[in-house]
Amino acid sequence: MNIVKVLDAKGLACPMPIVKTKKAINELVSGEVLEIHTTDKGAKNDLTAWAKSGGHELLKFEEENGILKFWIQKG
Repeated sequence: MNIVKVLDAKGLACPMPIVKTKKAINELVSGEVLEIHTTDKGAKNDLTAWAKSGGHELLKFEEENGILKFWIQKG
């Protein structure tokens, strides 16, 4: 996985993880991967739906010590 950027959205409440993710993914070119770290439990559903609706691909999701980690490939 070619991770180009890591976004630290820990401690931010909805909708900020999505807002920050959208801004960060706009800086990437198609095919590049953004890694997102957040503590907002609602982000699991939000980011999954957002990626799909934006034509991006959620490659992987994991939860580690209360931190949700997402890997989204720009479409």
